[in-house]
Parts: sequence; C-alpha cells; structure tokens
Amino acid sequence: MPLSHLNQEQYTAATAPLGYNLVIASAGTGKTSTIVARIAHSIRSGMKPEHILLLTFTNKAAAEMVERVAGFFGKEVAGRIESGTFHAVSYRLLKRLGKAIVLKQPKDLKMLLKTIHGRRRFDHIDSPMRPYQASYLYDLYSLYQNSTVSLSFSEWLKENDNEHGAYFDIYEDILEEFKEQKKRFGYVDFNDLLTLMRDQLLKGAPIGYKEILIDEYQDTNTLQGALIEAFPCKSVFCVGDYDQSIYAFNGANINIIGSFGERHENARVFTLTKNYRSTAKILSLANRVIEKNERLYPKQLEVTRTGECEPPRLLIYDELFLQYQAIASQIRASSTPHHDVAVIFRNNSSADGIEACLREVGIACKRKGGVSFFDAKEVKAMIDLLTVVVNPRDMMAFIHIFEYAKGVGPALSKELFDGLYLLGEGNITKGLFQPKEGVNPFEQRAKNTQLGLFDDHHELGSVARFYKLGFDEAFLANPILKLSKLTVDGAQFLHSFYIFLKETKRVKHPRTLVEHVTTSQVFKTIAEQLATKRATQKDGTVDEKQKEEAKERIARKGILLKDLAKNYHESERFLNALTLGSGEMSEGEGVNLLSIHASKGLEFNDVYIVDLMDGRFPNRKLMSMGGSLDEERRLFYVATTRARDRLFLSFAKYDKIKKLDYIHSPFLVEAGLVT
Repeated sequence: MPLSHLNQEQYTAATAPLGYNLVIASAGTGKTSTIVARIAHSIRSGMKPEHILLLTFTNKAAAEMVERVAGFFGKEVAGRIESGTFHAVSYRLLKRLGKAIVLKQPKDLKMLLKTIHGRRRFDHIDSPMRPYQASYLYDLYSLYQNSTVSLSFSEWLKENDNEHGAYFDIYEDILEEFKEQKKRFGYVDFNDLLTLMRDQLLKGAPIGYKEILIDEYQDTNTLQGALIEAFPCKSVFCVGDYDQSIYAFNGANINIIGSFGERHENARVFTLTKNYRSTAKILSLANRVIEKNERLYPKQLEVTRTGECEPPRLLIYDELFLQYQAIASQIRASSTPHHDVAVIFRNNSSADGIEACLREVGIACKRKGGVSFFDAKEVKAMIDLLTVVVNPRDMMAFIHIFEYAKGVGPALSKELFDGLYLLGEGNITKGLFQPKEGVNPFEQRAKNTQLGLFDDHHELGSVARFYKLGFDEAFLANPILKLSKLTVDGAQFLHSFYIFLKETKRVKHPRTLVEHVTTSQVFKTIAEQLATKRATQKDGTVDEKQKEEAKERIARKGILLKDLAKNYHESERFLNALTLGSGEMSEGEGVNLLSIHASKGLEFNDVYIVDLMDGRFPNRKLMSMGGSLDEERRLFYVATTRARDRLFLSFAKYDKIKKLDYIHSPFLVEAGLVT
C-alpha cells in the first residue's frame, strides 16, 4: 500500500485528520507520493471515491495521480474520483448542474469584443494616452478577473494603470455589453467557468465533496482561491511550496499559501524536508540562497543521499559566446547521457547561443520554453536566402522569402517563381539574369473545363511604372516585371532580391555567404518588419526602444549562424547539416534546453544554469515591470533544485555584440561562490 513507502513526515501529513491541512512540500520531497497516499488513506478510512475532488494545474498530473491510485484500488474505484484542472472540473460540474454553456477560445471572444469595441468613439476624449485596442483590453480584463474578486474593473485599473482614467467609463460600457452578448449566446471563456462555478456554489449547488485536494497550491490565483473557498467542504488538503511560486506574472497570489493558517481556524501545517533528489552540496547551495527570502513557514531541506558528491561548480568566461561554446564542448565530453542533461535559461536569447553551439558540435537538443533558435522567423529567413543561392530551384524557400514583400502574398509569390522558373529553364537565378528570349512567362495555359479547372488570365502591365525607382536597365528589361499584379513595393523587394543574388554569384564559403545574407537589403527589409511587429504594443503604437532591442537580437542570431558556418567549406554541406540537425531536434532527442518555468517539476543528472549575470538573472528589466527580487530568487531556487548529481553555474564578463561589461549575479554571492 502507498502508506508503507512513506517517511514519517509524509505519513503524518497523509494521515492527518479531516480539516484544513497544508503540506509544504519542498523540491524533491515526494509531494505526489503524499497526495496519492492521502487519497488512499481516505478511501481506506471509508470515504467514497466520488466524495473526493483532486484539483491540479495540468490534466496530465491529475491523470498520473489517479492512475497510481488505480494501482491499489483498481480502475473502477479510481475512476470515480473527480479530478483535473480547475477549468476542466468546473466545466464538468456546470454541465452536471444542467447549465447551458458554450466554451469559447480567447481568439473567438476577442473577435466578439472587437465588434463591440469598434462601435465606440474615443476621439472626443482629451487624453495623451491612446485607448486600449480590443485584444489588449480582453487580456487586461482576464488578468483583472484572476487578480481580484472585490474590486470593479475601473477600481483595479486605477491601481494598476491610472493613466487611462479618461477612458474608464467607456471600457466599463464595452465590457458590460460584452458580458451581455456572452450571456445571450451562452459563451464562456476559461475565467467565466470558474466565476460561474463559484456563483453556483454560493447559491447552494448540490456538490457533495467530503475532501478537496489541491496540488501546486502556491500557484493559485485569487479567482481560484475564491472558488476553493466557495466549496461547502470542511476538509481541504493543500500541497505546495512558497519557494517555488514563480507565476506572479500570470496572476498567482503567494499570499494565498502564506495566509493559510490565518484564514482557517485550527489549520494544520506540515513540512516535508527530506529531499530524495539532490546531493547535500547542491541542496546546501539552494538553501543558502532561498533563505534570503522572507520565511512564510519555517523549513530547512535535508539531504537523504549518502556517499561522495561533487560540489556545484562555477564556470567563468571572458565572453558570452565563449561561454556557450565551452558548455557545448563540456557536454560533448561528458559521459552523462544527453537526455539526462539540462541547460536552464532565464532569457530566450541565452538559449539561442547554447542551441547553436550544441548543433555545431553535433549534439541534438530539444527546447521547451521560448522559440527554438532554428524556428525563429529571422533564422528561417536567413536559411531560405542561403537555400535559393545554393538551390535556385527551391520554390518553398522563394515563397517564404517573398512573404515579407509588401503587396505580395503566397499566390503572387508562386506566380513570380513560376515565371522566373520558366524564363530560366528551371533556374530562377538564370531567369533573373539571363531570361530566355521570346518566352512569355505569363502565357495563359490551357483550361481544363472537364475537371472544372480554370487558370487565371494574366494581364500584362507596363514596365514604365517602375522607371523612376532607380532599377538598372538589365533588371527593367526582364519580362517578369510585366506581371500586372506586381506593385511598386513588390518590385522593389524583387530588385533587392536581384541585387542579393548578383552579389552572391561567386561566393562559395558558407561563412561569407551568411555575411552577405545578413547585410543584404532584402534581409534588412525582413528584419525591419519583424522588429516592428515585435515592438508593436497592444494599443497599436511602436515602442522604438523595444524595436532597437529586437533588431539587436536579430543581429545576434546572424552572428551565431555565421559562427556555425565557420567549420564548413561548402555551402551545400552547411545547409545539409542544418537540415539534418533540425530533423533531429523535431524528434525530441538530446540535451534539454529549458526555460526555468518549463523546468519546474523535472529533474536531471547534470544541470547547467547559464548567463548568471546581474541584469540577466536576476532579470532587472522584468523586475522594473512589476516583478521582484524575491521572485527572481525563487526562480533561481527552482533551477538549482532540478539537479540530482552535478550542478554548473556559469556567467560571462563581456558581450562583444552589445559591447557590454557584466558583473556576476548577486545570487552567486548569496550562494557563496563569489565574494
């Protein structure tokens, strides 16, 4: 039985009397085993499975716990336990109560809000601030719902963004109509599920649970906390760890776990301190740092593993990229299986460097949390430009490039490719520079009336409309410009593409070719579009500082790609290596590249935490936007406690791209690794 495998702390918590019980389960202390044992104890004590409610933050976690219960009592008994996420359980219970609801995805409800928002006028308001766009207003309202149950939207906005005060009445009016329209059609979103469920409970809905178990209690937000309180249940069993509360940006309220004893009379608080995961020296480091945070409940992690162990190692490098290269080399030289190695990062740009360097030394990796370096749009665009130079017959690379041409969509891109392909007899480069004479690339093809297929008739336009754009005569003479659908913007992009191919005609070395790609006008146009889009705020304005930062990140990716190319002498072989590497990554093999949030709940033999420089970790920018040093410290604690056997912490002194000097993270001082 599950109780027989518990230590004394776990056993005491799992067998506690019914009532308000909180279990502080530190990293690696067996919280899942304790929850499963609690359910088993309740069933053995005579509680019917259907009187047990298990709330988790993922349906996968709930399924795993129920499956473990089934191993002791059988699937029929375990299947009667109500389990799942707050939203999944609320949906099922509302249906059981006969409520007619139509669950809608946020994108659908954003469209509904947009139609209401579009009928409002804001131009009569005298305010230096532009009003929120509909999509941003929806997201802000969602955060409001998660953050408070006592304030009106305007009151909450006044506390968080009082600069929009002139628009508060209009926002309230929009949202009031939005709620009426949702009620009319029975539409609900995820927050509505919790609000409706809470309201039904407060009205006395017949929900007969004898005990509610809540996993990851530290991550509950105010709305979820209010839902728990609304259940007419006198026994609540909560498991969590305030030191692992890292979702404040998403509305998580650490005060919920912190005030448990104050809110519930005769509440019992248990602490699991025996860590079965990490070595003594890793735990000692984690404890030294997290103790700097306010102690909501007293605890001290204890090690259970015995024997010799390696101390956490500090790795110091003179330059940022040298750090990534050295770590990749160290991983390659290590005997630890790659699937049991994790590189954990605070910022997505950190992962770009390590991913590129792992690829360079032939190590596959899988990335979770943030966009893969090779999946980033700018990297895909660079590779597409490389591809058309190496293989002028690659239609998809051409179409992907021309997705960035203003006024040129996928259909027109294909027409351009087909025209150049015909003019160049299967080679678009030849089609641009040596078009076959006497060929009309837009000659109407035969209609197949039998199959109901008709090709569009291509009207020929005058090339004269492009004369003032400064194109050279050879380019202007190309029949491709006669396509009437080609706009001035499209022609300018095509000309930039023409110049790029002209300049790379005789380039053979892949490193030089990458440099031509990143400095070309065609790629600069692409980078400008991507940077502008990433810096566009939800109210439609462009943050110029964010735009420059986005451009810097794009430039950094170009430098990384150029560094990857240095060990290759043929561009075709370089492209093949990138393609093969992408296939390995898509299969999910190799080293784990994880954001700290994505690493939570996981464990590995070897863990590398990179870029531990002040400003990057802790992330001072996010702290200035509402975060805190305490939360950054909790992130550090979560990252370090993912390690079982070996922990490596690294930082660099200089960034040659941004020309920035760095100092070490204050967490390294707190850990006792630097003075």
